[in-house]
Amino acid sequence: MAAHVYTEADAPIDALKGKKIAVIGYGSQGHAHALNAHDSGLDVTVGLYRGSKSWELAEKAGLPVKEVADAAREEDVIVHLIPDEKQRRIFEESIRPVVRPGSSLVWAHGFNIHFKQIVPPEGVDVWMVAPKAPGHRMRELFVEGKGVPSLVAVEQDATGNAWALAFAYGNAVGSAKAGLIKTTFKEETETDLFGEQSVLCGGITSLIKAGWEVLVEAGYQPEVAYYECLNEMKLIVDLMFEGGMARMRYSVSDTAEFGDYVSGPRVIDASVKARMRDVLREIQDGTFAHRWLDENEMGRPNFTRYREDAANEPMEKVGRDLRSLMNKQGVTSTTG
Repeated sequence: MAAHVYTEADAPIDALKGKKIAVIGYGSQGHAHALNAHDSGLDVTVGLYRGSKSWELAEKAGLPVKEVADAAREEDVIVHLIPDEKQRRIFEESIRPVVRPGSSLVWAHGFNIHFKQIVPPEGVDVWMVAPKAPGHRMRELFVEGKGVPSLVAVEQDATGNAWALAFAYGNAVGSAKAGLIKTTFKEETETDLFGEQSVLCGGITSLIKAGWEVLVEAGYQPEVAYYECLNEMKLIVDLMFEGGMARMRYSVSDTAEFGDYVSGPRVIDASVKARMRDVLREIQDGTFAHRWLDENEMGRPNFTRYREDAANEPMEKVGRDLRSLMNKQGVTSTTG
């Protein structure tokens, strides 16, 4: 059954009028939520640790800033927007001891609630508004009078008003302009992790790298391979964003479209889907969550090594050189 998409008419901001909102964190998501909600006329305070480099940035943007415990103690709606791996410690140390009955505990991603790293107290609302875009893009579109879609979920409705508050918040941060969809913490968490790992981040980077390597190993120039396998990717994705795969196939040549039909399924075949199902199972049963949390407990040795190795890959050097050349020539790089 198709999901119902809720818009501004379904999500009046009035439910949040008169309430004090604490946005905990001022990174990519935090700054977008705080500024968008503030610009929508809500009473927003940013919660940070003393000495945070973001403290001055938030104040310069016109937002009051308090330490996390003070913000949690005094505000009605507490929005958790610090990284997943840091949330449990901050919650237990600074939020749980001071949160008041009837308050709302809010997330933009269900990781810690779904995997029970955080078990909220009774007597509070627990809900989520999860924008489907990075925070900086979310803010850019809001300023343009647009929005990014969000998934909305309620895990605990102690006051009987959690859904109204969640939809109001989705409107305040701009997402009702693009559409709000009801979901659950489980569905949002598992689909978000799967999308990131198998398609949006892990899948696409591995596909691009493999294609580049195949061409280079076959004797083609690395720069040409880079243009074909990575640089043009933005153009293709933009077309799909505008009108789905049909729009992309309409816009490319008939030769490219035919190649899509006959070669794409050979590269991404049933064996790939089988491994994707393995990835999904490990997300569903908590294997990935515990692996990531354990990695952070150990000081991120593997994560750091993966990041360093990726930054030093030959394709990355080719890309840096080409982007530098294009910038010097005044050519806009399609890869950012």
